[in-house]
Amino acid sequence: MSEGRPLELSGAAFEALVAKVAAACARAIEALPAQHAAGCVGAQGVAEALAVRWPIAETPMEGGIDAVLARLERAFAASLATAGPGYLAYVPGGGLPAAAVADLLAGVMNRYAGLSEAAPGPCALEDDVVRFLARAVGYGPESGGVLLSGGSLANFSALVAAREAVLGAGADLRAATIYTTSEAHHSVVKSARLAGIPPAHVRRVATDERLRMDPGDLARAVAADRAAGRVPFCVVTSAGTTNTGAIDPLGDVADVAAREGLWHHVDGAYGGAFVLCAQGRARLAGIERADSVTLDPHKGLFLPYGTGCLLVRDRETLLRAFSMGASYLQDFDAAAEAIPSPGHLGPELSRPFRGLRLWLAFALHGAAAFRSALSEKLTLARRLADGLRDLADRGVPVELADEPQLSVVPFRLARRPDQTLARANAENAAFLRAITARGRVFLSSTMLPGPDGPIYTLRACVLSFRTHADRIDALCEDVAAAARAVGRA
Repeated sequence: MSEGRPLELSGAAFEALVAKVAAACARAIEALPAQHAAGCVGAQGVAEALAVRWPIAETPMEGGIDAVLARLERAFAASLATAGPGYLAYVPGGGLPAAAVADLLAGVMNRYAGLSEAAPGPCALEDDVVRFLARAVGYGPESGGVLLSGGSLANFSALVAAREAVLGAGADLRAATIYTTSEAHHSVVKSARLAGIPPAHVRRVATDERLRMDPGDLARAVAADRAAGRVPFCVVTSAGTTNTGAIDPLGDVADVAAREGLWHHVDGAYGGAFVLCAQGRARLAGIERADSVTLDPHKGLFLPYGTGCLLVRDRETLLRAFSMGASYLQDFDAAAEAIPSPGHLGPELSRPFRGLRLWLAFALHGAAAFRSALSEKLTLARRLADGLRDLADRGVPVELADEPQLSVVPFRLARRPDQTLARANAENAAFLRAITARGRVFLSSTMLPGPDGPIYTLRACVLSFRTHADRIDALCEDVAAAARAVGRA
């Protein structure tokens, strides 16, 4: 540290600081298998959070980095344990350590990675990542994409691109209409609103018994809306819904989109990365026909939160939607334009070297490691489904709400013949609490359509690179114990 310049660390001081932080991270990684799978939230988590607050002061925290790390360890403990092998709630990712190293490198080097003219090297490496993902989806050399903060911003950017490509600049959006299902992620409706589409013009297409979009109903809805004076321009399908992992019939919807002149966007934030393994690629057949695809590397590629991706079949569509210039940029050498600029392909201008997270992970582990891990997750989901079915055969009254279409397994206690829906839902909520209380796994719940109302359903989403067969077997054991605890076995 320079005298009178406390923000300027010497190389040696920085190395010592990072060594202590690295040691804390190593301790956290080693502790993951034994920690409570849920972490600490709710009233207890809030109490701990209030205890660790530190009003920002004019002087450094007393005790230096050791005191800082001690406080941070308590703060991190007051949260969901999303990095652990038992975290099967919502959509896990795991937080690959190699990506954390990339964040350290990107932060210290601190290159502006919005324009290739300013950072041709980083932008070239980021483009390598985007090209790899585009090829995995099945796109050709004219494709492109951009890394963003997550699936929400990717879906928003896709709808803006669709709006510009189909309706044109300056179009009257009051009649513009988008199609999706009730199972779509809520970011789709939010993105439509941000893109200027009236919420009432996000039309809900019917689903089949497995909660997948009905292409016939889509075609009928488009025809009815055209007759009513609306302007259909985009359909959004899901490559793995959050609720059950349902995969819309991508090829059949692509047929309707082509016939009706609709932009077809696939929200694959959860499931799109499964194109990297053979099992997943077969289940996502038709995704290559979409105009755009959202992937979330912080889900399906196990990266830390804050890494999303939008891919498009034709990169020019993004340039037409987002590329802009300014006179204060006139000093840059135009030769660098041969390397795509992320700032011209999406809404962000100031952005970090986000692509280093993926690039470094691929460089250190190789793509084959990711393909193998994704294949394992599909196999584990099947193992869980088979395990639950075996429990049912042995008298535990548990039922699958659907066979796993990807790596989400929805299940619940079977409803008693004389049980009201309200009592069945309350019993399943207690069932979930009993499973989680054992501390080995953490699941989440959702409400699925039923004959007399929404049914409370548990869901296990297997997507952490740290989750393996032993944790799935532990879940099956805990399901049986929890059924006994609520008086059902």
